[in-house]
Amino acid sequence: MKIFSKEQIYKGDQVTAKKQNISSTELMERAGMQIFNWIHQRMQGAQVPIHVFCGIGNNGGDGLVVARHLNIYGYNVHTYVVNCSDKRTEGFLVNYDLIKQTTKKWPVMLSCEADFPAIGPDDIIVDAVFGIGLNRPPNDWVKRLFQHFRASKAFTLAIDLPSGLYADRVPEDENGVVWADYTLSFQSPKLVFFLPQTSKYTVQWEVLNIGIDPEFLQNTDTEVELMGKMEMLPIYQPREKFSNKGTFGHALIIGGSYGKIGAVMLSGRAALASGVGLVTTFTPKCGYIPLQSAFPEAMAITDIDDENITTIKFDIEPTAIAVGMGMGTDKNTHLALQEFLKVNTAPLVIDADALNIVSKHKSDLKLLKPQTILTPHPKELERLIGTWKDDFDKLKKAKAFSKKYKCILVIKGAHTITVFESKFYVNSTGNPGLATAGTGDVLTGIITGLICQGYEPLIAAVFGVYLHGKSADIAVEDYGYQSLTASHVIDYLGRAYLSLFEKPPMPQPTDEAEEGKR
Repeated sequence: MKIFSKEQIYKGDQVTAKKQNISSTELMERAGMQIFNWIHQRMQGAQVPIHVFCGIGNNGGDGLVVARHLNIYGYNVHTYVVNCSDKRTEGFLVNYDLIKQTTKKWPVMLSCEADFPAIGPDDIIVDAVFGIGLNRPPNDWVKRLFQHFRASKAFTLAIDLPSGLYADRVPEDENGVVWADYTLSFQSPKLVFFLPQTSKYTVQWEVLNIGIDPEFLQNTDTEVELMGKMEMLPIYQPREKFSNKGTFGHALIIGGSYGKIGAVMLSGRAALASGVGLVTTFTPKCGYIPLQSAFPEAMAITDIDDENITTIKFDIEPTAIAVGMGMGTDKNTHLALQEFLKVNTAPLVIDADALNIVSKHKSDLKLLKPQTILTPHPKELERLIGTWKDDFDKLKKAKAFSKKYKCILVIKGAHTITVFESKFYVNSTGNPGLATAGTGDVLTGIITGLICQGYEPLIAAVFGVYLHGKSADIAVEDYGYQSLTASHVIDYLGRAYLSLFEKPPMPQPTDEAEEGKR
C-alpha cells in the first residue's frame, strides 16, 4: 500500500475534484460521510454522548459534516468549534452554515479554557481540530484542551490524523497532541503511524476510501510503501514439480565464537526453514561438535582457530552468504572479515558483530558490493550512520547511507523499515514477542535463504522481514509475548508461508438474516 506524502495528498484532492467535476466541498462531504458511516455502523443509534471538536480549517469542515449527519440520525451529539484563529477555510464556512440549517443545536464556540465542556469517561470524542496541514504548534489553551481530552479517559476518534501531530515531523511537545484511541485516515495511512516517536499518538488506525482518482493513486510513485499480504503475494515464487535441493541454492552462514555458536545455528536453521536447498556453516573449531550434533541438516566448515574466526576460507560456491552472528570483534576476526570482503562476489547479508566491525572501520564499507544487505538494530544503526535528532532525521540519514554505499538497510524495530536508495518499505507484521535473543539471527537466515532461492536482494529483504514478523504473529497465539523464542519463529515459518494463501473467514449470518431465510 502506498503511503502518500502531505503534498501528494493535496495534489490527489485537486486532481480528483477536477477529473470528477466536483468541488472541494463536495469531496469534503464524501469524506465526512465515510466517517459518519463508520461510526453509525458500530453505534447503531446508541445514545452515548458524542463530542465533535472541529477546527476552522478543512479538517474542521470534515468534522462538521460528521456532526451534521449524527444530528440528522438522532445521535446525542455535541459540536464545538475550536476558535483558534481568525482565518476560516471555505469548506469550514460552507459546512458551518449547513449544520446551523439542519439542527437547533448550533456548534459551541471555544475560545479559552473556561469554555471546555465536561466529558465523561464513557463518552466519545471525535477529534477534527487540525489535519495534515498543521505547520506550527497549537496555542497554549488548545494544548490544554487536548490534555482535557486525555484526562477525561473518553474514547477518542481522530479524523485523518490526531490533532497536533504533523505529517512530516516529530512534535516538540507531546502535550500538544491528541492521543487517539483510533484514527480514520483518508485513502492511505500516514508514515507517522509507524515511527517509534509518533506511533504512540494513535493506538489503532484504519484507512477509509474517499474516492480519490484511481489513476492518480496508481500512477503516483511514493517514497514510502506499507508491505502487507497483498504486496507479498506477487513476490512469492512457487516451486516447480521437478526441482531439487540444488534448485534452491546453497547458503553459507559465517559467524560464531566461543560460547556464541547458537547464533549461527539459529541463522542456519532459519535459512533452511525459509526454503534454501543446502546450508553450510563456517565457525571456529569450537562450533563443529555443537553444529554437527544439534543441526544435522547442515554441513560444517571450521577455522583453524578454536575460539574465534581468524581466516575465512572455504571450497564451496555459495549462492548467498550471511556473516556476523555471534562472531565477536577480535582484531584477527576484523582482519579476516576485511580480507573476505575484498574477494567476495556472492550476495551478502551482514549482521551483528560484522556490523559492529565495519562501523568501527568505515573504510571497510567501501568493500561492499552493490545491494549488500545490512540488518542493524537501533544501536548498530547509530554506529553506522551516527546519532539522529528524531525519527525523520534517522530516515534521512539512513537514505543517504544507502545511496552512498549502494546498500540495503533493514532497520529493525516494531515496524521494521527496509531502506534502499530513495525508497522506504514499512513492514506490517511482527509483535513485542520478537524482543528476545536470537530473533535477529533468525531474520538474517531467512533473508539469506530467500536470496539463495532466486529472490533479488531487495525483494528478499522485504519478504524476509514480512515472513519473520508473520511467523511471530502466528506463534504468539500459542506462546504469548513473554514466552516466544527465536526457535518458535523458525518453527512457525511454514505456517507464515501458508498464511499467504488463506482466505479470510466468511462472515457469519446474523440472527436477522437467518430469520429472513425462514
